[in-house]
Amino acid sequence: MARNPERRTALLDAAIEVLAAEGARGLTFRAVDARAGVPTGTASNYFADRDALLAQTAVRVHARMTPDITAITGLLTQEPSRAVVTGLMHDLVRRMIAERSGYLAMLELKLEATRRPALRESLSRTVRDDLDANVRFHLATGLPGDEDTVRVLYLGLTGLLIEHFTLPDVLTGTPGALDALVDTVVERALPPG
Repeated sequence: MARNPERRTALLDAAIEVLAAEGARGLTFRAVDARAGVPTGTASNYFADRDALLAQTAVRVHARMTPDITAITGLLTQEPSRAVVTGLMHDLVRRMIAERSGYLAMLELKLEATRRPALRESLSRTVRDDLDANVRFHLATGLPGDEDTVRVLYLGLTGLLIEHFTLPDVLTGTPGALDALVDTVVERALPPG
């Protein structure tokens, strides 16, 4: 297998774009090569098979979606409150909108995981570890709420983002509606107290 890390990353980024644009059925080595602008056969030199490509794409998309802690430092210097949680959730939504291809690719990977046990196992582990890390972060920083609060926020915003990316007019057909819905999710998950 080829070992150029920059090329591997470029191929994985191309795979994310293919997944977002064409779905899992469109994810072929040839499609990845074309999207990356490399000679045909390049991707097959980096990934043993389609399962390896899917698994490594899941890792890459997760890395692309992970927040840069310095971007939220300003919020974390404030007194822990529901307003800080709301700010963090708005930041999350902004990041996911900026990383639209990554989010759509993750949805495709989750659907593909229903048919591929190895992908389901590795993706479940990654998402569970990430959620557990978010719970630990929330509790360690003294933000209001408990483990269930974090899980409810995760589920609420996941559902909101799925609708926003797939059928945006269902929930967010008016200007400012998305921000208002984020506020509502936080208010319902974390009542004032």
